[in-house]
Amino acid sequence: MNFASDNWAGAHPQIAEALTNNAGGYASAYGTGDLDRQVERIFCDVFERDVAVFFVGTGTAANSLSLAWAAKPGGVAFCHAEAHAIDDEGGAPEYLTGGARLKGVAGPLGRMDPNALDAAIRAHPAEFVHAGQPMAASITQATEIGTLYSLDEIETIAGICRESDIPLHLDGARFANALVALETTPAEMTWKRGVDIVSFGGTKNGCWCAEAIVVLDPAKVGQMHFLRKRAAQLFSKSRFIAAQFEAYFRNDLWLKTAQHANAMAADLASAISATDGTRLAWQPQANEVFALMTAEKAKTLQAAGAKFYPWKHPLSFTDEVGTGEVLHRFVTSFATERSEIEAFRQALNG
Repeated sequence: MNFASDNWAGAHPQIAEALTNNAGGYASAYGTGDLDRQVERIFCDVFERDVAVFFVGTGTAANSLSLAWAAKPGGVAFCHAEAHAIDDEGGAPEYLTGGARLKGVAGPLGRMDPNALDAAIRAHPAEFVHAGQPMAASITQATEIGTLYSLDEIETIAGICRESDIPLHLDGARFANALVALETTPAEMTWKRGVDIVSFGGTKNGCWCAEAIVVLDPAKVGQMHFLRKRAAQLFSKSRFIAAQFEAYFRNDLWLKTAQHANAMAADLASAISATDGTRLAWQPQANEVFALMTAEKAKTLQAAGAKFYPWKHPLSFTDEVGTGEVLHRFVTSFATERSEIEAFRQALNG
């Protein structure tokens, strides 16, 4: 009953096999090998257009370098006030951008409010040197608390960015989970809605260590080659990231693993909703479930073998919280088994 994090799950067997299959022999280094080029073409097919792909090892690197790509002197990047980039990257975006600031923007349950974003950008007019200049906006899809931006919401935010002449970045650590939940395509969720650059995550969804920065218009790559190298993210044996992505995309494995994780989250949410003394804080939309229960109930479940964590209340969470109730996060993954959900259901009612 491991619901601690999708980062805790190992690698999908097909991805592990791909690593083994590519472990021998020789291949051109630093992203110039045949497999690297093949996977770059697959990304173009996936996004239904020519894109520029830069493999990196972590989501932190992908997010930070995406913002570095957009950086300006005195730059200000706008993201949700509780986004991963502003709360959980250890200052990496500020460091790798050379001192840009991240400006938190309010919005309900992990999503930036478009009007609040517009106001925040206007509070930093480019001609007022003392305030710094807007350089980018960043949305997280799925968000830190398992909610989703609709396609129309993405388009609205992108429109605000265009009016201010700044690019829109999408943090897609759980890109596949959002994609299958919305029943849409990568093109529809990104460049067709106005997104300029994507942190494309594979690690949380079955890869061992595979993330990518996807610049959706190759003509706008800019200095990304040098930024990645300077940040120590240009891997000599990049074929091992490429091998993961080749297996990830083959026969739609990435969509199947995300669908499974989301389905397990829905089943978990159903079990929580049906149990006296536990309740959902909000409806899950991807593979994260947030529930309210007493600390004593949580300890009982953990003693039965369930792994999960308490979580801080989002700033926009205004529902009444009962005496002793604590918010907890549960995360499912490609590796979650139905037997774990049933065991948890029994523990809830035990």
